[in-house]
Order: sequence, then structure tokens, then C-alpha cells
Amino acid sequence: MYANASHTKFIAAVYYVMNLREQRRNRIITFTQNLMQTFNTVETFKIQGELINMEWKDYDDFEKKYGSENNLDNYGKRMFFFYTFEVMGRLLKEGLVDSETLFGVISFIVMTIWTKFLPTIAENRRRFTGRTGWEGFEYLYNEMVKTKQQRDPEYVFPDTGTRYIPEK
Repeated sequence: MYANASHTKFIAAVYYVMNLREQRRNRIITFTQNLMQTFNTVETFKIQGELINMEWKDYDDFEKKYGSENNLDNYGKRMFFFYTFEVMGRLLKEGLVDSETLFGVISFIVMTIWTKFLPTIAENRRRFTGRTGWEGFEYLYNEMVKTKQQRDPEYVFPDTGTRYIPEK
């Protein structure tokens, strides 16, 4: 009888582990599908293009053209990406999402948006938020760059990655 109970506990433990793995796999699939539905849409690509094509001379010029007091539409589009990437970075840091999934779906846009807006983020930190402003977004950016460099050690994100420059 002892061997039978032990055998049953072993089978239950194996089943439990297999069930946990399947649940994790299903969560990753669901998470990936949600990312795809959010980020791989014509509308999201249009917003991304609009943000990438923004131009400003300095932080004050940026605020005059695109700040929340003067251009709520652009501000809303920017904050969609910023806050989403802030949360994703925090979830990644806590180990609640995996970097491979994020990398596969949003790495380029994360690297592009961070690079494009880093001067304004740096100035915003200096003036208002301190170092903690957008630290989850920054963490996500750094992890995406790290993953990219692990896959392609010679890769360097181009300075022109945030704007189109025709070949001569």
C-alpha cells in the first residue's frame, strides 16, 4: 500500500509540473497575441510614423509644438507608447513577462521611440521627474538592445533609425 500511495503522489507531482508548463505556455501565447493586436495594426504604424517624423530644435521648441498644453493629439499618441513601454519594462524587470516575446514583437519600435525621444526624456527628468522618470521604459530599451546585441554582436542602432534618410 505504501508504494501505491507514493506512486500516486509522484504521478500527481508530474501532472502538476506539466500543467504549470502548459499554463505558462498558454499565458505567453495569449500575451503575444495581445501584443500583436495592439502593435501590429495599421493605426499603430501610422502613429509610429508620425512620432518618428516629429522635428524640434530643443526642449522648449518640442513643448511648443508637441506638449500637452499645445498638442493634445500628439501628446496622447506619445503617451500611448511611453506608458505602455513603461509598464512592459517594469513587468520585464519583475520577471512577469519574458524578453524573447517582447523582443519578437516590439523591439524595433521600443528602440526607435526611446532613441527619438531620449533628448526630451533627459530634459524632462532634469526639469521635473528626476531619474525615476520613465525608468521602466529605459529598462525595456536596454533589455531590447542587449537581446539584439546577443543575437547580432556587430549591430549598432543607426543614428538615422529615427528618421528616413535617402541614399545618395
